[in-house]
Amino acid sequence: MTFQWTAVATFLYGEIGVILVLCLPFISPLRWQKIFMIPLWSKMAVFWNKMFLTIIVLLIVLFLDAVREVRKYSAVHVNEKAANVNTNAFDHIQMNLLRSQRNLYLSGFSLFLWLVLRRTVTLLTQLAKGMASHAALEMQVNDATEAAKKYMAENERLQEALSEKGSSKKKESAEATDEKLKKEVEHLKAELQKTSNALIKANDEVTAVKKQSEGLKREYDHLMKEYERLQ
Repeated sequence: MTFQWTAVATFLYGEIGVILVLCLPFISPLRWQKIFMIPLWSKMAVFWNKMFLTIIVLLIVLFLDAVREVRKYSAVHVNEKAANVNTNAFDHIQMNLLRSQRNLYLSGFSLFLWLVLRRTVTLLTQLAKGMASHAALEMQVNDATEAAKKYMAENERLQEALSEKGSSKKKESAEATDEKLKKEVEHLKAELQKTSNALIKANDEVTAVKKQSEGLKREYDHLMKEYERLQ
């Protein structure tokens, strides 16, 4: 195996290992996001797009070269078989054909898994952002609920104090305060409804990202089965 195909095979095995690690169920997307935020990865992110496109171009070139080799040796294999050449020459041609087919599979799967790897990282990042947004919205909802309960308790206390006072002047003052508190409670209820709607929307987004991630996992499992069958 020449140097370039050894490198492609090593790259393919590395891709399989990285994808398997990314699919581990006990590592949450939030943990992956923290890993991606390490300063080393942040520095590499600047060159990520250029590196991705460069590797894509190299893999496409190697894939096309493998296709050319397969077509060339396939034609020679058919011609030599029809001509009934000696066994050593025929075995040599067949060996070259098998080698070119192996190179075709290596470059093809490397190209496909490189795209799958990029998509997996993108989905993990989106899922982590959705989960963080969901947690923040839940915290806002809890804070708004606690504030609403506090104002309701204060309102009840003022109403009890109002029932105990006999002075009409104090009653009018308490009623004004009660009206103000009611407006504040209504405002808090509106804010609570708004926050709840935002939370529902975030849940829908998280569900959509999870479905995309599950679909990608199913595609990967199918790819691995196909790869094992070809092996």
